[in-house]
Amino acid sequence: MKLTDISSNINEWFNGTGPLADIVISSRIRLARNLAGYKFLSRCSNAEKTEILGKLKDTLMMMSLGDRVFYISIDKAPPLDRNCLVERHLISRHHAFGKGPRGAVIAERESFTAMINEEDHLRLQVLRGGLQLSACAEHINRIDDMLEEKVDYAFSPRYGYLTACPTNVGTGIRVSVMLHLPALKMTNQTEKFFNAARAMNLAVRGLFGEGTDAAGDFYQLSNQVTLGICEAEIIQQLEKTIIPEIVEYENQARRHLLAKNTDILDDKVSRAMALLKNAHLISSQEALFLLSHLRLGVNMHDRMGASTPAIEQLCKLTDTANKTGCLSISTINRLFMLTLPAHLQINYGKELDPTHRDALRAQIIRQTLNQESS
Repeated sequence: MKLTDISSNINEWFNGTGPLADIVISSRIRLARNLAGYKFLSRCSNAEKTEILGKLKDTLMMMSLGDRVFYISIDKAPPLDRNCLVERHLISRHHAFGKGPRGAVIAERESFTAMINEEDHLRLQVLRGGLQLSACAEHINRIDDMLEEKVDYAFSPRYGYLTACPTNVGTGIRVSVMLHLPALKMTNQTEKFFNAARAMNLAVRGLFGEGTDAAGDFYQLSNQVTLGICEAEIIQQLEKTIIPEIVEYENQARRHLLAKNTDILDDKVSRAMALLKNAHLISSQEALFLLSHLRLGVNMHDRMGASTPAIEQLCKLTDTANKTGCLSISTINRLFMLTLPAHLQINYGKELDPTHRDALRAQIIRQTLNQESS
């Protein structure tokens, strides 16, 4: 399987389905593991990294993981391919542009990735659309248990799983959700979200993880502590209490916009629609924010029955791709992903300079929206 086989479509966890998917884009659980008898990667030679890579790759590719998988040699892949995998949240930026032998085993439906020789010898991750942390946990624990029958993990009876970064020692688990919070941003209430996260010792990051900004009003929320905690407790707390509370913050902000600030809401939606339907140059950052406002308008129509002038105009856009009466979240999500820089260039067939990328991005969005309004 080649990367181009998946680059022209969105993956299952980003198609706008799943519990609370209007606000919770996706759920992810990641486990950090290292092999017993080997040094941490920062102390390994390339020969040792090659040995670790070969052992884990062979083991994973022979396992029955519930989905067909393919392997990509990350250190040998072109930069565009590596960036595309980062844009699809299948590997981390650290893994994409690290040093030495490294690879990734990826499920064809992109619900599972094993990053080999990232920061640890192995990073397993499972993704689902909407709020489905329990389903992610069940999936990743099954894979982890199968692997532990075939390889020896570095484990301490006192500390738990040993990892390269002390913050991952213990369970080695990172539980995260990606949230779309445009109404909190429009009503200047994002501090409420940040305060809630800080109070519960949770980390807030941008669209592509650590060190990135909240482009398009997308935020990643994850646990920071892994030592001395129970995996089930983290998952239960996030899935049943914390995330529903943040979803309610966003819904309150949306109801406030609808009741008290329709001018602000209509201005954001109508400006986004006008620019996206007519602009001939759009940067990646601008596209994310403008599409974010369209997504908010469609969601508020679908979930809250919102009927403002701008939202009514938005809902006249016919989603021919999905044979529905109005523009769908799936189509907007598709535009989010397929207009990211690496996706644009891979699907176009060659590298482009920034101006040509901005022109191609604008053309794709323009054609999609104008076709659907015809």
